[in-house]
Amino acid sequence: MDTVTRPPQSRSFFSGFTRLCKGLALLLVAGHALMQLFPFAVSYLALIPARTIPFAWNLITAGYTEQTLPGVAISVVGLLFIGKLLEPIWGSKEFFKFIVVVNFLISICIFVTAISLYYITTQESYLYTPVSGFHGILSGFLVGIKQLMPDHELSLFFLLKIRVKWIPTLLAMVSVAVSFFVRESASYLPTVLFGIYMGWLYLRYFQKRPETGLKGDPSDEFSFSSFFPQFLRPILDPVASLLDKMLCGKRLHSSSESSGLVLGGNPLPGSDPIDASRRRERGARALEQRLAAEKLAAADGKKEGDVSESV
Repeated sequence: MDTVTRPPQSRSFFSGFTRLCKGLALLLVAGHALMQLFPFAVSYLALIPARTIPFAWNLITAGYTEQTLPGVAISVVGLLFIGKLLEPIWGSKEFFKFIVVVNFLISICIFVTAISLYYITTQESYLYTPVSGFHGILSGFLVGIKQLMPDHELSLFFLLKIRVKWIPTLLAMVSVAVSFFVRESASYLPTVLFGIYMGWLYLRYFQKRPETGLKGDPSDEFSFSSFFPQFLRPILDPVASLLDKMLCGKRLHSSSESSGLVLGGNPLPGSDPIDASRRRERGARALEQRLAAEKLAAADGKKEGDVSESV
């Protein structure tokens, strides 16, 4: 036969997207289309600090509203591919919870920052510049990947190899640098930075671990100072330790006691950094196996397609 049917394995890289991610991607596309058809909708959906009261719902809708075509394209692609990796490991409920909570926290931080900058500088642009986009959540997703497989290496532009644990830091540095030269990009900077920080804050202290019922990841490898070079950590560790004691140590201790997980003064598995490290290793193995399986399926599909075409 002259017609060659492309094997389904060759499409594995572009398949396997979860139902939740597809629904959220459709929401992003629909929000962008609404903005293009009805430009005035930006006043109701995007975060405009001067109008957040009484339009408080824009603290929620802003994160799912993309104003530009490149923005919606990057958000949809990032959501589908990163979600395909994280959602099977976290679970659909926790994945969706992460998006909702982190998105809301990002909006709160942007609102407070804009109001503060207005009172400091008296520039009304801080109050009336519409801020929106899913890139804050994407930044938080990168923190999730850092947590699961920090030592996995990625090739950037086929020249530079970088470990996954430095990707959020690299994104923050590039965003800050670009904001000095491209004025329009400055509006994206707070969302990216708050997305990284709030993503880490949620995963560090509040993400529920189903195997133990406890929350957070208290391991040293996922501490706040792990985002910075080694020489800065002696300066950052004392400050970060205070936050750990307030939000992590005290809460883990009370959670363990209330759950009956402390026996003879020793916490059961799941309530210490060692268990967090083991959980991260399991997640990293699952993630690497998934990536390897997709690469193998794509390679097999390409070979089969070449054989069919040659025949």
